[in-house]
Amino acid sequence: MENNHKRCPWCEGDTLYEQYHDQEWGVPIFDDLKLFEFLTLETFQAGLSWITILRKRENFKRAFSEFNYEKVARYGDEKIKNLLNNQGIIRNKQKIKSAVINAQRFIAIRQKHGTFSQYIWDFVGEKPLQNSFKTLEEIPAKTIVSQRISKDLKQNGFQFVGPTVIYAHMQATGMVNDHLLDCYRYGEINHSSRKANHHPAHR
Repeated sequence: MENNHKRCPWCEGDTLYEQYHDQEWGVPIFDDLKLFEFLTLETFQAGLSWITILRKRENFKRAFSEFNYEKVARYGDEKIKNLLNNQGIIRNKQKIKSAVINAQRFIAIRQKHGTFSQYIWDFVGEKPLQNSFKTLEEIPAKTIVSQRISKDLKQNGFQFVGPTVIYAHMQATGMVNDHLLDCYRYGEINHSSRKANHHPAHR
């Protein structure tokens, strides 16, 4: 990326972080497979930095059947034991078990709403929320919407889905545009969201 492209300061100085910021962060996602991937990664991030998770992302992908929620939902004790011995991921027993439970609950949401995408995007009226923050300090850790989604997910049996985790999920999957105003991606994402106007068919 050229130097005249100003980025959000949180990603600067790390190539992997900058690449993620430039290509993925804040881009609206309506595909259930990708939504499950981010939800799983966010739950593992709880208490850790996002860059730690990003560096292990490919390991997570391999370990968790390419984030195929149908497969993850069927993981038994033997598979969980194998994951606990996998040095490439975060070896936290509660988080690993919660990934399996969340996959099962994810499928239940799909059965009820058609897709998980349909369910979660309904919380923001099916279009990205556009913020206009100038500094990192202005960006909230959680919002009323993320608290509402968190509460609903917990009532549906999901684990490790507190309002802060959910707000990070909203930022990552483009439910909210939290690029800073002077970041070159802010306008690009805002423009593409307006251009699309409506999301594609939920899958």
